Amino acid sequence: MKSTGIIRKVDELGRIVLPIELRRTLDIEERDELEIFMENDRIILQKFEPACVFCGSAQGLITFRGKNVCRDCVKRMSDY
Repeated sequence: MKSTGIIRKVDELGRIVLPIELRRTLDIEERDELEIFMENDRIILQKFEPACVFCGSAQGLITFRGKNVCRDCVKRMSDY
């Protein structure tokens, strides 16, 4: 995990501001959806990807190593 050295306070409503440098680097725009994960004592934010990373389908998605893949693409990969 890479440290940015950036520290932000949580406000009274539980919000934090993501610095513009991080948003630009990670291509996070206003109104983008972020997924929230917990791993032990860490909070992980990830830009939500609602479609298959290979074909763009939103049907029959499964998550593999943090990426959405549809069942058709999984089957095609298993044929190789």
